[in-house]
Amino acid sequence: MTGSDKKTPAHHLDPEAEDDRMNEIAGLDLDEADNDDEGETVAATPSPADSIQWDSSDGLPDTEGLSGQDIINTFVKRLPNNPGVYRMFNKDGDVLYVGKARNLKKRVSNYARGIGHSNRITRMIRETATMEFVVTRTETEALLLEANLIKRLRPRFNVLLRDDKSFPYILLTGDHRAPGIFKHRGARTRKGDYFGPFASAGAVNRTINALQRAFLLRTCTDSVFETRTRPCLLYQIKRCSAPCTQEISDAAYGELVAEAKAFLSGKSQSVKDHLAKAMQEASDTLDFERAAVYRDRLAALSHVQSYQGINPQTVEEADVFAIHQEGGMTCIQVFFFRTGQNWGNRAYFPKADSTLGPAEVLGAFLSQFYDDKPCPRLVLLSEAVDDQALIAEALSTRAEHKVQILVPRRGEKKDLVDHAHTNAREALGRRLAETSSQARLLRGLAETFGLERVPRRIEVYDNSHIMGTNAVGGMIVAGPEGFVKNQYRKFNIRSTDITPGDDFGMMREVIERRFTRLVKEHGTPDAHQSDGDNDAFPAWPDLILIDGGQGQVGAVRQILAQLGLEKVITAIGIAKGVDREAGRERFFVEGKAPFTLPPRDPVLYFIQRLRDEAHRFAIGTHRARRKKEMVKNPLDEIPGIGPARKRALLHHFGTAKAVSRAAVEDLMQIEGISEAMARTIHDYFRER
Repeated sequence: MTGSDKKTPAHHLDPEAEDDRMNEIAGLDLDEADNDDEGETVAATPSPADSIQWDSSDGLPDTEGLSGQDIINTFVKRLPNNPGVYRMFNKDGDVLYVGKARNLKKRVSNYARGIGHSNRITRMIRETATMEFVVTRTETEALLLEANLIKRLRPRFNVLLRDDKSFPYILLTGDHRAPGIFKHRGARTRKGDYFGPFASAGAVNRTINALQRAFLLRTCTDSVFETRTRPCLLYQIKRCSAPCTQEISDAAYGELVAEAKAFLSGKSQSVKDHLAKAMQEASDTLDFERAAVYRDRLAALSHVQSYQGINPQTVEEADVFAIHQEGGMTCIQVFFFRTGQNWGNRAYFPKADSTLGPAEVLGAFLSQFYDDKPCPRLVLLSEAVDDQALIAEALSTRAEHKVQILVPRRGEKKDLVDHAHTNAREALGRRLAETSSQARLLRGLAETFGLERVPRRIEVYDNSHIMGTNAVGGMIVAGPEGFVKNQYRKFNIRSTDITPGDDFGMMREVIERRFTRLVKEHGTPDAHQSDGDNDAFPAWPDLILIDGGQGQVGAVRQILAQLGLEKVITAIGIAKGVDREAGRERFFVEGKAPFTLPPRDPVLYFIQRLRDEAHRFAIGTHRARRKKEMVKNPLDEIPGIGPARKRALLHHFGTAKAVSRAAVEDLMQIEGISEAMARTIHDYFRER
C-alpha cells in the first residue's frame, strides 16, 4: 500500500485526526485520554459534534443502594430507540464495558432482564454502578466509536487488543533532490511515498538492505548528505550510487528512484524485465562491467521476493486473519500482503473471556485493529464474524474506499487462510507451553523464598555506569506470561549529591522515585491487591529483585520503610559468588542468612534469566545515553541556535571547536548571524 504527499488517499492519512473526531463525538477530553497510560476512567465532558451527546444522568433517581440490575433498569426507561454507544462503570468510576447498539433501548434492556447471561456478563451487571450513553446517527459510526473507546479506556470485560505497537513502513522521501529510502514509524509528517505495513522492523531492514543493492539508493541522513566531500564506504561496496558527490547525475538517480517506487508499488516483473533487457544490451555491446552491475541488481530483486515466503498469484493487496483457541487462550495470526508480496506476519494474543467463541473475539479484534491503521481493500478471515457487513461498511467509511471482508471456501485465498491458521495454532501452542513453564517456575520461586503467595508481578532492578558517568537505572518486569516489555522503565540518575560510582546511592534514588510515583498514581498496594477478582496485570510488584548484595538490599529496604511499604513488598538481593561465576549466586532475604541454591535448580536458572535481562536492559540504556552524549554538539546548547544556523556555522568553520575560537567579527560574516547572536555564541564559549 502506498501513499503520496501530493494526493494522499484517506487510508494513508494520520489516524490522529480521526481519533480527534471520535473523541469529540464521545465527549472525551483528548489530552486526558492520551495521558491515561493505565486505562483508568477518562472524564467525559460535553462537546459539540456531528452526533448527539445524551446526558443519561439528567433527572434520574438516586441509585444509592440499588443492585446493578436495578440501576440498569432506571436507565432503560429513558433510553431512545437510536443507535449509539454505552459505557458501564463500577462504584470507583472504572469503565467495566463499552458496547455499541443498533437500538440502545433494546440492547440495554437485555442486561436488565437478569436471565440467560453468562457468568462474565452476570458479574459485569452485578458490579455496574452507573452508565453513560452516546447517541450516534448511524450504527456504523457507533461501531467506529466503540473501537476507539475500547482502545483508549481498556475496559475490563471487553476483548482487548493487548499488543498495539505501530507497524513499520518504508519511506521514499520526496522533499530532497536525491530521495532517500528509510524505515519509518509513526505519523507521516514528512513528504514522500510510504510503503507497507511490514510485520516487523526486521522485515523492513531486510527489504531496505536488498533494495540498496538493487537500486543503489542512499540511506544517509540529509545532514550527512550535505556535508559529504567524497563517496562513503557504501559506494565502494556497490550499495549506493553516491548522489551526494555527483558520482551519478540527478536525472540518472531519479530513474533509480522511479524504478524502486515501481517495484514497491507492485510492478516488480516490469522492473525485472527492464533490467534483464538492459543487461542483455550491455552484454551484446561487450560492456561486461555494466552487464555485471545489472546482473547483481537482478539478483538483489530476486532475493527480495524469495525471502518473503509465499507470494500469492491472485491476491494483490490483503490482510489475512486466522484465529485459534485452546486452553482458555486465543491467538490471532495476521499476514500482510501488499503488491502481490508477503510482507510478514504477526501473532496477537488478545485478552478475552474464555467463554467467548472465536467469531466473537475475532469480530471485536478486527474493529480495534484498524482503529489507527490503514485498511487494505480485501480482508480474509478464518471465521465469519457477527456484523461482518457492518464492519466492512465501517472500515470503508474510515478508509474512504471499498473494503471487502470474505471467509474464503476454496482456491488460493483459502490456502492463505489455512496457512495463517496453522501459524496461529503453532504460536498458541508455544505460548501455552511457555505459560505453563512460567507458572511452575513462579510457584517454585514462591516456595524457595517462602513467599505468602505466587508472585504475579516481579520487578528486577540494576544500575549501569562507567566510573559514575552517564549513570542509569533499569527496571524490567516479569509475570505469568514472561517478560512484560511495555512495563520496562529506565531512570537517568539525577541527584548531584551522589558520589560518582556510588551504587548504593543510585539504587536508593531509583527505588525512591519508582515507589513514590506508584503511591501517587495507584494509592497503597493494600487497596490494589485486595481486588482478587481483577485479572488485569497489577501495577504493584509482589517481589522485587536487586542485582547486588547486602548493601544494595539494605538501601532498598530503607526506602521501602520510609514509604511504609516494607511489610507488603519483598525485596531480595542477588549477588554473584566470590569468583563471579554463574551458578554460585548468593541470595539475601530478610530474616535469613545469605544462602545459595543447588547448581541445577530450575529456580536458579529462572532467577539468572531475570537478572541477565535486567543487566541487558540497563547496559543498553547506558550505552544509548553514552552514545548520545558522545555525539552531542556544543552548538546545540546555545540559545537561539537552530538547525539552519548550526549548519551555516559548521559549513563556514568546519567544526564546533573552530566556532568556539572565532571572534565576534568572524561570526557576524555568517548569513543569519546578527551581532547580538554572534556575541551570544562568543560569550557562551568564553564562559565555558
